[in-house]
Amino acid sequence: MKAEQDFKIKKEGRKETGLGDVLLELGILSSVQLEEELRKQKSTGEKLEELLIKDGLVNEKQLIQVLKAYRNLPYIDLSGFRIDPGVPRLISESLARRHRLIPVSREGNEMTVAMADPFNLDAIDDVSIATGLNVKPALALRSSIRIAVDQYYGNESAERAVSDFVREAGAAPDPMEQNAEREALAADAVNHAPAVRLVNSILERAVRARASDIHIEPYEGKVRIRFRIDGDLQEVMTVSRAVHSAIVTRIKILGRMDIAEKRLPQDGRVEMQVDNKEVDLRISILPTIYGEKIVVRLLDRNCTIRAKSQLGFSEGNIKLFNKLIQSSNGIILVTGPTGSGKTTTLYAALQELNRTSRNIITVEDPVEYHLDGINQVQVNTKAGLTFANGLRSILRQDPDIIMIGEIRDAETAEIAIRASITGHLVLSTMHTNDSASAVTRLVDMGIEPYLVSSAVIGVVAQRLVKKICTNCRKAYQPVPSERKLLHLSHEDVLYRGTGCSMCGNTGYLGRTSIHEVMLMTREIRELITGRASIDQLRMAASRHGTVPLRENCGQLVRQGITSLDEMLRITYRLE
Repeated sequence: MKAEQDFKIKKEGRKETGLGDVLLELGILSSVQLEEELRKQKSTGEKLEELLIKDGLVNEKQLIQVLKAYRNLPYIDLSGFRIDPGVPRLISESLARRHRLIPVSREGNEMTVAMADPFNLDAIDDVSIATGLNVKPALALRSSIRIAVDQYYGNESAERAVSDFVREAGAAPDPMEQNAEREALAADAVNHAPAVRLVNSILERAVRARASDIHIEPYEGKVRIRFRIDGDLQEVMTVSRAVHSAIVTRIKILGRMDIAEKRLPQDGRVEMQVDNKEVDLRISILPTIYGEKIVVRLLDRNCTIRAKSQLGFSEGNIKLFNKLIQSSNGIILVTGPTGSGKTTTLYAALQELNRTSRNIITVEDPVEYHLDGINQVQVNTKAGLTFANGLRSILRQDPDIIMIGEIRDAETAEIAIRASITGHLVLSTMHTNDSASAVTRLVDMGIEPYLVSSAVIGVVAQRLVKKICTNCRKAYQPVPSERKLLHLSHEDVLYRGTGCSMCGNTGYLGRTSIHEVMLMTREIRELITGRASIDQLRMAASRHGTVPLRENCGQLVRQGITSLDEMLRITYRLE
């Protein structure tokens, strides 16, 4: 196709329809595919490029290359582009998010705007009207625009809400002063727009940053707010102590907690819609010497449950895991520390096992995702519904498969063992370091070794490791000690992230999992019955195909998926 060929943007009034036309004329999409995507777009309301990427018909970088080459539009790599902080503020945050764009520079009465879809004439018009400037569109990756918008607008709404709150409340009160007047002021202020906006802005920013937890921590002269992203806590802002009481009271109201109780820990829960996403908030409040600390766990209800193929299993481990879940009875344990993805693995297994012919019942604390066709029971300790009590009732419900959120005590373990040896398939989690430790933990709980060896059919230990950011990933020559540790040749290289705006200058973006799958062979069963040590069990498991967590993580390091530092951080205790 000739480079000078110009694809005309067809218009109906002022409506843009050119992106599909370009992809169609280039042969990237067929007319049938385009019609199907446009039909989906009409029913879902999503943007065309989002649907194309989601359905795997095109990727984001392909779209950029097509538009660069055949529309002769400039491209801006926002990961290495310095934006004047004053330029994005020429438009509102809502306008930037609605149209997936951000102003990056201005010369006279012309403003360059980085856009995910430069064909969107409505967006260009809206920006031009809002600023009174001529708009010069430029291409940018959708993901980099989202990050840039979070970066340049992220603190603005929170800072504005804080200043509005302090201005309306008058002079900032003494942070440590506790009197009736101050408490009444905080209770009244919580219903005012600034306090509501401040809490909402914190929640919105956390959801956009893919945070799993929000920490709101009071100190003598400030309140620190941190998000846990990809397993690590990152400080995102500090606000005045003057607004702490209003934040706490507002969050207590949301979580249906007692706003007058400040001496005892409290727990609450609420479902909210943040950025058109249904988010489940689990709230924990703990009194400290400087006031009440808040931790909010975020669960995105719109997240789809992952398939087994998306969990990061290696080729060898997925074969072993498939053998386990094809069993008709016995206990399958998934082990690891809190936040290692154990429940996600169990949900993926249940999704595959879910059939009309099977009665699947779960007892969980909490129920993190709703599974269609599966009966899920929420533990309610205050009402007397514990794992053990719930499990006893489940056994009278004619189940085929039972999932127990966690085996925490001997009573739950005994009932699970009994259920598995009477013909049920039981899936559950435990907190242990590796697969062999799960077996010894059951014995330590008081379960007879012969029952453990006959009931448990396999154990999956797992961890989450951070992935190197692909945008700033660089190769380097490993030192001799690194080559020896990973059994590398002189030609092999390793990778590390140098840090960029895409990954928040951490060098990592996203996480994947590593696994250690131990199947119960005859030798391992005999060792368990004979009360063998953990080391003996590990050696036997290794002889029968179990790949240790460290070795599994080493494979990811050699492939450039994660770093050696991350491998040592996650697995060094297991040696």
